[in-house]
This record gives sequence, structure tokens and C-alpha cells, in this order.
Amino acid sequence: MKAVALFSGGKDSFLSAMMAVEQGYEIIYGVTVVPEEYSMMFHYPNSRISEYAASLLGFSIKYINEKDYRSYLGEICRNGIDAIITGAIASDYQKTRIERACYDTDTIIYSPLWRKNQECIIDQLILRDIRAMIVSVSAEGLGEGDLGATIDRDYFQHLKYINGKYGINIAGEGGEYETFVYGLGNMEIHGLKKEKIWKNSGGYMILST
Repeated sequence: MKAVALFSGGKDSFLSAMMAVEQGYEIIYGVTVVPEEYSMMFHYPNSRISEYAASLLGFSIKYINEKDYRSYLGEICRNGIDAIITGAIASDYQKTRIERACYDTDTIIYSPLWRKNQECIIDQLILRDIRAMIVSVSAEGLGEGDLGATIDRDYFQHLKYINGKYGINIAGEGGEYETFVYGLGNMEIHGLKKEKIWKNSGGYMILST
């Protein structure tokens, strides 16, 4: 089945695309929705370099503006795409808006992480050797020192501790943090430049090549 992946370069869209391929979907390309600023729907930090993360999975990226995403998805759903792959975990706001864009078509909306246990999602990242870097933090218990950290076994324990103390979503589904995937197995994006921006109690890291 031919599919288009909604792809930000973050861990959830990356893992979802990987799982979709394992289930027999052929990802024709990925779509990155680029918001003008902070968005409730889409990643803001580093969305403009998602093509580098997508290259680790072997597909290209088309970039579209957030204001155009509904009409764009509706168009591709009516023109022969069998499925849209999403990285939605628990946000009804996100999932229903994607579904509405293709409501009058036969296109499948495939969200393999939907309602999955969040600890299991992080565990899958580590087991599959998906290397995701923290690029945005905005929750109590997460600080400037977390920016640039890779989610590995040690960092997983760190997230569990913060979850126990402050009640954050372990997978960052509440916007506590965002990620960018820079490596898979023996493949890695080389030469990434990093710039930290910190304001008050939150911040993000801009990546460039």
C-alpha cells in the first residue's frame, strides 16, 4: 500500500514510519508541516531540516505551511494515496484534525503508536537503536542541561524519575519536550551545528547543517 508519512523528524513520527514499513506500507515520501511559530499540532524546532532524519529511513520530504496542511492532505487522499502515517500517541486534537482532512476518502489513517503505553514507546526507540536528541523542554524538572541529551537507557531512567516527581508524560506527549532523530543503527547525521536558546523556564535547540 502506498503511503505518505506525516514527518517532523521527531521520535514519534520516525518510529511510526519505521513501524509502517515493517507492516508492509510503501512510504512514497514524507510531509513536514512547517508552522510559523509554536503550534499545538506540529513540531516547531528543526522542522525545516526533517529531510535529514527522513534520509535515515530512505524517503524524501515535501515541506508545506501549516495553513495549507488540511487542503494538501485532502488533495493527496483523493489522488491515489492508500494511507497517511502519523505519529499521534494520545492527542485527540491532533488525530481528529488529520482524519477530518481525509474524511470523505478511503484513505487509511495509520497511527501505530495511538494509545500505546508511553514507557513502551521509549523502550522501542532504544531497542531499535533510534537515537533521538532532546531539542525542546518546557516542563518542571527539565532544564537547559537536558537540551542535546540523547534518549538512551540512562536518560530513560531520568525521565522516569521526573515523571514520578512531577507527573510529566514520559514520551513528552503533553509538550514537555520535543526531539530530533539524528541516528539509526550504524547511520548518523554528521556535522549538525547546535544553538541553545533559553528563556525563563523553557528553551529549545536549533540544529543546522
